[in-house]
Amino acid sequence: MDMTVVAVAREDDSAVEEPVRVAVAADRLGYREVWAGEGPTWDSFVLAAVIGRATERVALTAGPVPVSVRDPYTTARGAASVAALVGRPVGVALGTSSKRVVEGVHDRPRVRPAAVLEESAAAVRALLHGTPGEPVVPGSTFRRRLAPPGGPLTVAAFGPRAIATAAAHADRMLLDVVSPEQVRELRGELEKAAGRLGRTPPTLAAWLPAAVDPEPESLAQVLGSIAGYLTVPGYSDVFAEAGFGETVELAAAGADRATLVRALPPEAAATVGLVGDLAAVRARMDAYAEAGLDEIALVPATAGDPGGERTLEALRPA
Repeated sequence: MDMTVVAVAREDDSAVEEPVRVAVAADRLGYREVWAGEGPTWDSFVLAAVIGRATERVALTAGPVPVSVRDPYTTARGAASVAALVGRPVGVALGTSSKRVVEGVHDRPRVRPAAVLEESAAAVRALLHGTPGEPVVPGSTFRRRLAPPGGPLTVAAFGPRAIATAAAHADRMLLDVVSPEQVRELRGELEKAAGRLGRTPPTLAAWLPAAVDPEPESLAQVLGSIAGYLTVPGYSDVFAEAGFGETVELAAAGADRATLVRALPPEAAATVGLVGDLAAVRARMDAYAEAGLDEIALVPATAGDPGGERTLEALRPA
């Protein structure tokens, strides 16, 4: 099982400099790759460049970046720019993001998201493999000056059309906050989609919240990270089947995040993540591997564990 680290995933109340501390710890502890997510606070390419300058070895992946906000050339240029500045491979992850982010933050229309993801993935894949001296885009008089960024193309997927896009264009497909049962099901869908195209399936990764021997603050942070999924089709059933149906109903009725965090019991944190003592977390990792996951991208809780040091130290690569 490959192990990577997510410096920043979704919005929370952690200090704005926390992602760099997480990345520095991951680099020092021997993790292979660090993801720099994008959201209302962080531009993923700027963050990836800062992380690259603050670390020595880790490869970098920027994103998922929302395809309704960034055009393919801007995305590929961002990766190539970071790679040129830090001297290491930089990958790109693409996703559709949410209406709340695309329209509520960027004030851009989120229309035809699955189709835009397909178009963007095809275009970005081609742009990531261009060579210096070629036109920056077909027909342009401007010539490419930067070398290819050298990292993988990742597509965040959950529904059938996004999975088909990942099967067609990606080196890696990304899931977010999933249970082993969901991994098994989605792995099967990915393999079928790749089979229809006659293509080897991309590797399968998942961002999973992680907290080894968590402090109460760490548990609250993890529960906050999953509260937003309680109303998402495909996730609500998982939580209901795990015994948290009352909280799912509360979310469906419009309860806010703080209310949902108070309503979720501590054991809910382990439903779609790696939370508990080291033995429990290792057993859960085995369950994800058995379900068909190739890579766990740890999203370490940092509340009560600055930089995620305790969790990253406990799970560091052998």
